[in-house]
Amino acid sequence: MMGIQKVGIVGGGQMGGGVAELTAKAGLATVVREVSPEAAERSSGGIRNSLDRALERGKLDEAAHASALGNLSFTTDMADLADCDLVVEAVVESYELKAGIFRELDEVVASPDAVLATNTSSIPIIDIAMNTGRPERVIGMHFFNPAPVMKLVEVIPSVRTDDEVTRVVTAFATDVLDKVVVAAKDRAGFVVNMLLVPYLNAAMRMYADGHASAADIDNGMKLGAAHPMGPLELSDMIGLDTMMLVAETLFAEYGDDFYLPPPLLRRMVAAGHLGRKTGQGFYDYS
Repeated sequence: MMGIQKVGIVGGGQMGGGVAELTAKAGLATVVREVSPEAAERSSGGIRNSLDRALERGKLDEAAHASALGNLSFTTDMADLADCDLVVEAVVESYELKAGIFRELDEVVASPDAVLATNTSSIPIIDIAMNTGRPERVIGMHFFNPAPVMKLVEVIPSVRTDDEVTRVVTAFATDVLDKVVVAAKDRAGFVVNMLLVPYLNAAMRMYADGHASAADIDNGMKLGAAHPMGPLELSDMIGLDTMMLVAETLFAEYGDDFYLPPPLLRRMVAAGHLGRKTGQGFYDYS
């Protein structure tokens, strides 16, 4: 397998934009595919703002800042990813959407050696991989938000993933992107979310049942368990809609009630109170 020189990112939102920033800073040509010119412009602006902040804080020098910007390009045409060595899908946590993207990538990505990775946080990789004619080249590469800052990447091969793909992706994450890799089995939720979702669900149930205020629940875990964020503020940062989709995927896989989305979470999502991104969740961000 050839080395990874050009990376495609499908979905340039908060997560995909963060991954694109990582690969661009690592010196790789990076093509971000979005659904519309407006979405591509938002993605470009978000990545530029993040790089500008890194420059202001001394995390990047002028040359590295200019180089990263020069490595980025944006498109609405999936065919522009045809010559990529690695494509990372980073759209919302919907199996149907991801499946359609992988069917399209299977048609447009030219090299049989190219790696098709999904940033899914919960969906079994084999389910996504079987939408292609090359499941041996499909792997999970789960980054954490914000991707430029968080050190962890879960690497998840399916039962069909070639061992060489796993080795290449693991080396890429560690040696090129400077991440710490957790090798996870292909089960819904992998390592982190299989542990995290029941914890966040429990905090939501405690809040709904009136055990304590949101601030007291969060402070209890920050000050009593040395967590950097409390469970409710973390849920707001993740996005309550994403939280619900992930919890539903885990409940479907395991059938354990502690994965079941709490009724309060469903009602907040129905109301459009999705956390930081909408200005209202367990806290008011307006």
